[in-house]
Parts: sequence; C-alpha cells; structure tokens
Amino acid sequence: MSTLTVRMKRRIKRRLSGEKPTVWIGKNRVSQELLSEIEKQLDKREMVKIKILKSALQEDEAKQIASRIVKQTDASLVEIRGHTFMLYKHRKK
Repeated sequence: MSTLTVRMKRRIKRRLSGEKPTVWIGKNRVSQELLSEIEKQLDKREMVKIKILKSALQEDEAKQIASRIVKQTDASLVEIRGHTFMLYKHRKK
C-alpha cells in the first residue's frame, strides 16, 4: 500500500469530484466479483470512485466497508464523503 501525500490526495479528489461513481455496492455487499471489478478499474485508471447504496449499509458503516475493501485490494483510501469513497492504487508499469 502506497502512502498518499496531501498534494496527491487533493489532485485525485479534484479529478474524481465531477465524475460519477464507477462502482456501486448494493445488497450483495462486497462480493468477490465486486473486488475483482475494483481491482480491474484500479489497474486501468489508478483511481476509482465507489458509492455504497443504502441496502448495503444495514449493519456496516461506510468506513468499515471502505477499510475492508482497502485491505483486500491493497489500495489507498483517498476520502470518504457520506456514502461515497475514493480509492487510489499506483499502477505497476
């Protein structure tokens, strides 16, 4: 997991702020297919914006879901805002 500087976080937030989330977490929660999709998007674009739908938030909080995904994808958490969070993972050239 790479550590993000404040400057990098700001750059990523600026780049993703206008974009819609590309991954939605629904009632199936964090499945293996979802994790592989997140991995695929991180490999392709280095960053991904994820929205957690209300149906996935029954017993978990957004922070818990985000930290679980961060651990499993080895990405860095950029920001959590409400039910949306951004991940970054440096692409291997």
